[in-house]
Amino acid sequence: MSEKRIDEPTGTSTVGHEWDGIEELDTPLPRWWLLTFYACIVFSIGYVVVYPAIPMVHGATAGLWGWTSRGTLTTEMRAEQAKHATIKAALLATPLDAIDGDAHLRHEAIEGGKAAFRIHCTTCHGAGAAGGKGYPNLNDDDWLWGGDVDAIHATIAHGVRQSADTASRMSQMPAFGSTGILKPAEVQDVVSYVRSISKQDAPDAASARGATLFTANCAVCHGPDGKGNRTLGAPNLSDSIWLYGGDRASLTETVTNAHYGQMPNWGAQLDPVTVKMLAVYVHSLGGGEKAAAPAPAPVAPAAK
Repeated sequence: MSEKRIDEPTGTSTVGHEWDGIEELDTPLPRWWLLTFYACIVFSIGYVVVYPAIPMVHGATAGLWGWTSRGTLTTEMRAEQAKHATIKAALLATPLDAIDGDAHLRHEAIEGGKAAFRIHCTTCHGAGAAGGKGYPNLNDDDWLWGGDVDAIHATIAHGVRQSADTASRMSQMPAFGSTGILKPAEVQDVVSYVRSISKQDAPDAASARGATLFTANCAVCHGPDGKGNRTLGAPNLSDSIWLYGGDRASLTETVTNAHYGQMPNWGAQLDPVTVKMLAVYVHSLGGGEKAAAPAPAPVAPAAK
């Protein structure tokens, strides 16, 4: 170890360390850097005093200003709620079938429904509402329980196969194969018939046998022509839209073991306005239908 000395080329003092002829210069820090460093220390002390900063056993120090990011969020959320209170009140007071006739209300309902859909529905139906295996595509015109806005609202509010909700959509397809109602060969005949009425296969002897079995076991829900029954949630088997797949393997699985898909009853979890906005949004996606015209009232016979 050597004594401190002045380095001749630079005129800077050394720190007194030497290793194999190499010495370290004691170059002072730039003044601007030191001033910035001291300013940061002063700022940090002020920050700790003013804002919550020091961890404690149950929380942190409150700070002189009492500011919290959670408090700021609460204030902003309340402001947003107050901002939308008028439109929400209007949506709540307007019947579903009348919202479509008010351009402003319909726009607000669709935008609100779109936001709620992203939070609550995309997990199953996808971001674009195209669904997937076991989850209906909400963009097409194939509806299990009805596609007018009132039917969609009922499905969203009460869900599907929710036993705790007395108004929930309820139905159950028998597991024809696994329960022994149909033998494996009969299951294949029914599958052949379904594939023939959906124009996937040409009619043959197997589909002819399947037609008889279908009439005896399946027509009560799916109808004699396989076009489904929305009252029971029985899908249309004569088109090309399939919830669980229309290939032979998928249909065999469905007929053999059946499916029991469920959907939450969102009316028990979301406020009525949000449920209504969701219904309007889903109805607007492209497959929404007009409400069925009410049946004409019976005409009383003329008095003689």
